[in-house]
Amino acid sequence: MKNNLKLRDLPINERPRERLLRYGCESLSNVELLAIILRTGSKKENVLSLCGNIMEISKGLNGILELSREELMQIDGIGEAKLCQLLALSELFKRFKSFKSGDNYQITKPQDAAFLVMEEMRYLKQEYIKVIMLNTKNGVVKVKDIFIGSLNSSIVHPREIFCEAIKNNSSSIIICHNHPSGDPMPSNEDIDITKRIVECGNIIGIELLDHIIIGDGVYISLKEKGMV
Repeated sequence: MKNNLKLRDLPINERPRERLLRYGCESLSNVELLAIILRTGSKKENVLSLCGNIMEISKGLNGILELSREELMQIDGIGEAKLCQLLALSELFKRFKSFKSGDNYQITKPQDAAFLVMEEMRYLKQEYIKVIMLNTKNGVVKVKDIFIGSLNSSIVHPREIFCEAIKNNSSSIIICHNHPSGDPMPSNEDIDITKRIVECGNIIGIELLDHIIIGDGVYISLKEKGMV
């Protein structure tokens, strides 16, 4: 067996790149598409075998997005170069899923806000708070991480949220945070923090339009629940 076997070492009729050019992307399996990106195997196995092993360990494409840097490095055949390729692929996938063409992404309903952050937040292992800052037409001005860690009213202070909103001349905001458990059901702490932010926004003049809680592919809007 050759060391670090590449795609060109495989028989020509088994090479994913040649098959892609001849038959199109849709004809290739997930393993073959991943092999085109990684290009080389390891000292123990060729690239198709390595990619098949990655898919098996991660239990599919979504699983690759959920694996941490440490978990990826534990896969036999994954060194720093392939780790970087997989992490970059994961990040691009998340960005493509949340990308909207045009200069202005407008929020017209809770689903719009949830879709904007869903693919990035649903796989996070810790709780994050993001603030979506909006202009007078509910167009997104900026999205920024405000806090990382379990939500606690004694730690999460509205001043961090509204400081960013003021700096970016926001007319209103939407806050989003994730539940790593995958269940977006709001806790009492979530509701209490939301009420504090609503009160502060009323004083400052920057309205909190909604608080979106992100689970694994699902979300809950506190506005739709009558809590905002």
